[in-house]
Amino acid sequence: MCCSVPITMQTWLNQHSAALPFIFPVYFLALWLFVAAIVSSIGGWTTLARRFRSKHAFTGARWSWQSGQMRWLTGYNHCLTVGGDPEGLYLAMMFLFRFRHPPLLIPWTEITVARRRFLFVQYYRFGLGHEFDIPLYLRAKLAEKVIGAAGKGDLICRQPIQ
Repeated sequence: MCCSVPITMQTWLNQHSAALPFIFPVYFLALWLFVAAIVSSIGGWTTLARRFRSKHAFTGARWSWQSGQMRWLTGYNHCLTVGGDPEGLYLAMMFLFRFRHPPLLIPWTEITVARRRFLFVQYYRFGLGHEFDIPLYLRAKLAEKVIGAAGKGDLICRQPIQ
């Protein structure tokens, strides 16, 4: 009767050490793409892209390296390009994170805007897509620049800050 020795990960790595320089980059890339796809789905970007994918180059005012937060606390820190013009709100991701995040141009008619406050921080909540109402939270300074560049100051709720 022969006993078989279970193959562990370490045993496999020892036997295939020459393949490791090829396996690791493939594994890393697959993990990177998987995480980007999950973030896009959870945050709502995938849902918005089905309807509001930008088909033309955006020519309005835009600000790169910005931060925002979307549905279920999905954070986009220092990787967003946010823009505004009379046509709509423009959102794009930095190249490294663009998988499953195509540029978006959401018409102003599909957006609600509310000014909010949490403790000492002022921010704006953009409700994106009437039937979706996917939230996008931007700091007040950036949101006011975007709304001003679009000439849409009337979108801002005139309610007291909450």
